Amino acid sequence: MLRLQLPTDPRWVNLTEISLEAILTDHAYCEQKAATSCISLIQQFPDKERLVEELAPIVTEEWGHFRLVLGELKKRNLTLGRQRKDEYVNLLRNFMIKGGSREDRLLENLLVCALIEARSCERFRVLSLHISDDKLKDFYHKFMVAEAAHYTLFIELARHYAGKEKANKRWAEYLQYEKEIMNELEIRGDRIH
Repeated sequence: MLRLQLPTDPRWVNLTEISLEAILTDHAYCEQKAATSCISLIQQFPDKERLVEELAPIVTEEWGHFRLVLGELKKRNLTLGRQRKDEYVNLLRNFMIKGGSREDRLLENLLVCALIEARSCERFRVLSLHISDDKLKDFYHKFMVAEAAHYTLFIELARHYAGKEKANKRWAEYLQYEKEIMNELEIRGDRIH
């Protein structure tokens, strides 16, 4: 369904278990940034009625996810650490076509959001299947389901506003580029991406 070209290295789960505080901290900030990205899209494209209507509830959901991760940290007597630079997301943003029409910029933003959600979904699936803590397996399964829905929504919005052919062509380019990123990035257990 996700069409990602390169699966997560299975060793990643073992690395995440070295410091649950670090991976939960990164996860919390990913949820916060997802909410912020939706707000930003609404602010930049308030005339896109479907986008506004469909992303407004996602803002609330993502912020709720942030709070759920904070709750998980607290239950485990862990603390929220400092936010770190997300190299994966920055590399995706570097691939965005700059300039162009307003509609072209919308397409680029929607596809980057879709890809982040797709990779998050895939990572949460890996955690839900392989992390040794059974409570975290259930915890991450719920996030996997939510991220899959968000990924689907961003792809649908891209196709709605840019047309299916144009959106699909650019999506294929993003998928290939993302594969290259995943091949080059260091496998780190303190990052969702």
